Amino acid sequence: MSKKVQTEKAPAAIGPYSQAMIVGNLIFTSGQIPLNPETGAMEGSTIKEQTHRVCKNLEAVLSAAGASLENAVKTVCYLSNMEDFASFNEVYAEYFVSKPARSCVAVKALPKGALVEVEVIAEKE
Repeated sequence: MSKKVQTEKAPAAIGPYSQAMIVGNLIFTSGQIPLNPETGAMEGSTIKEQTHRVCKNLEAVLSAAGASLENAVKTVCYLSNMEDFASFNEVYAEYFVSKPARSCVAVKALPKGALVEVEVIAEKE
């Protein structure tokens, strides 16, 4: 049995999907891009600014699901430019201090012209 997660503290889905799903003791978030949840607009023009917003969005979704970034067991990170890898890692390390397993890939493009998108699998607290 699965349960949908919805919070106004993170951007609403921009397509036919949920912010996250809880299945058993696991939380699967949808990928978060740097949209401001209050305005729905892209936030930040640099990889560092956008990564901060993405991580704050993920914090909000995980909180609504009964977890935190410390409960992350796996992340998948998408960068529109792999030259941003070092700057992305600087900010990512501030939020994911537990160092979950991770994949990071460069993609041709991300929704709404974002520079970064991150999704998380976490355990419920």
